Amino acid sequence: MQPAARSWSSPPAATEASPYAMPSPVQPASSNGTKEAVKNALSRWGRKVGEATRKAEDLSRNTWQHLRTAPSIGEAAVARIAQGTKVLAEGGHDKIFRRAFSAPPDEQLRKSYACYLSTAAGPVMGILYLSTARVAFCSDSPLSYDAGGGDRTEWSYYKVAIPLHRLRAASASASELKPAEKFIQLVSADKHEFWFMGFVNYDGAVAHLQEALSGFHNLQAL
Repeated sequence: MQPAARSWSSPPAATEASPYAMPSPVQPASSNGTKEAVKNALSRWGRKVGEATRKAEDLSRNTWQHLRTAPSIGEAAVARIAQGTKVLAEGGHDKIFRRAFSAPPDEQLRKSYACYLSTAAGPVMGILYLSTARVAFCSDSPLSYDAGGGDRTEWSYYKVAIPLHRLRAASASASELKPAEKFIQLVSADKHEFWFMGFVNYDGAVAHLQEALSGFHNLQAL
């Protein structure tokens, strides 16, 4: 039970019996200042909520687009969960990247993005890696292909690796008929084209790829 509030005709003063008691006068608050402070706080809070809502909507929309890019939404969801489990079990994207592409110790992984690579056989689900030396893609699962003239079937991961010094362009685009379908086109110096789609974090992938490409070209120009 809290003690009842008490009032004094004057602030309690320090005495020999209670040397720790001392007055602490309350300064009168300005109503205008308080109102402005409240308005500013609400304005900042509103902007943060709006930004968080926009990011959540973008993530939801991109995740849905990522899943529906695959032939089967259910299989895509299961595959993405399996990939997440693999990343945790093997110690993160950095270790998977180094093992998949035999990256040397001085090559650092900057970013990784869940997406699809467009191929003649259809979209291939995997991870796009951006390192200090290259842009690389590896499928989440091995893909089957005919070997020995069709007599036997073998399995292999689908991989693409473009050194940054061989990367000429990283361009963003979207389908005219379905604007939600967004793509990133990578073009090598010898004019090979690769199309990636179904990004969970499309805006981040575009920004970091173009930043890396611009920064590398600027270093070469020095």
